[in-house]
Amino acid sequence: MDEVWDPSERWSDERRAAWQTEWLRKILTAAARVAPAIRDHLTAGGIDPARLSFDALSALPVLRKDALPGRQRETLPFGGWVGVPVGQLARVFRSPGPIFDPEARQDDYWHFAPALYAAGIRQGDLTLNTLSYHLTPAGHMMDAALQAMACPVVPAGPGNTDTQVRLLAELPIAAYIGTPSFLLTLLEAAKQAGSPHGLRVGFVIAEILPESLRGRLETEFGVRVSQGYGTADLGSIAFECSARAGMHVQKEVIVDLIDPETGERCGPGVAGEVVVTALNPTYPLVRFGTGDLAAWADGPCACGRTSARLARILGRVGDAVKVRGMFLHPAEVDLAMTRHPEVARYQVIVTRAEHADAMLLRAELRPGVAAPPDLAAQITKTLAEMVRLRGEVDIVPSGTIAPDAKKIIDQRTWT
Repeated sequence: MDEVWDPSERWSDERRAAWQTEWLRKILTAAARVAPAIRDHLTAGGIDPARLSFDALSALPVLRKDALPGRQRETLPFGGWVGVPVGQLARVFRSPGPIFDPEARQDDYWHFAPALYAAGIRQGDLTLNTLSYHLTPAGHMMDAALQAMACPVVPAGPGNTDTQVRLLAELPIAAYIGTPSFLLTLLEAAKQAGSPHGLRVGFVIAEILPESLRGRLETEFGVRVSQGYGTADLGSIAFECSARAGMHVQKEVIVDLIDPETGERCGPGVAGEVVVTALNPTYPLVRFGTGDLAAWADGPCACGRTSARLARILGRVGDAVKVRGMFLHPAEVDLAMTRHPEVARYQVIVTRAEHADAMLLRAELRPGVAAPPDLAAQITKTLAEMVRLRGEVDIVPSGTIAPDAKKIIDQRTWT
């Protein structure tokens, strides 16, 4: 069996449920006194937080991630969901949406250390962290977990492939953290340059990991790759162990899989939306709908951990999609396109080839409007600045895009 990060990973279902219930009641009782959105949420469901049970949680409405930007604009900065004053926080992030995310002054606040340990990262492993440290919390999430594990960090962030290839050759880097597609980019670039690397393990997140890509990373490049699942709002939700029989749900969150049509809980093997209640005194989101689709894995895990497991992340519910590890919201693109009044409609098409995402924005001109010759370049720059994603732009004539066409079309397949 695997080593585990702490004894709680082998608790019985009954002990875990009792621990979670106790903390749920304490956290929400305290939060309801100071966080008006939480108080209103519980009141609307007729729930006394001091007597809250798992079953009672299902009576509460789902808080949609897509609703957070509007709620936060109404009550800046966190929409009334944070249980402490801003002055007591360690950091405030701005994630795509836009959504403000708080971070408390707490060791491994985002709870990623157990996930990194399960992936095979150990004390003293020099680790290349390629997730962004700028505005979004991903880079800091992993950095804090590595500090808790006494692992030195190379805070590389995304991009700068040539520089990072040199880092892999010049430093004894044992572990990688980032998206699976960027790991492939680095290793392919290193191979082409004839540059060595000493990577032993990779922990990948923010993108779906196709088994074909995992197989190539492990067989061709010799890097054992494990995946985790989390969000900017909640931190770590679940992680893979060496058995690779699904992703273990962490005790700091209560996860339901909910049928998007009926609102009913889903049984093993049935896909549903991942709905999370965070046992987090700072940011106790209740019944938070991530917009991700997943299914439960069945049976015990050979690694010895006893927590429930998500079989895999299957895709998205609703209009937002994740491109190169970043959420892309129609509302964000709408705002970006206000800079270009020549455009009447747009449509974003997301594709994937050679384990890399590609994005094409088709921009339809208003009738009788002549576009400046550099309009495509202007839109490309706007997207990079406001949405933080780069892609191709195709200027199309009036009448090309139907008035009721979806604004974002995801044509990717995951094999």
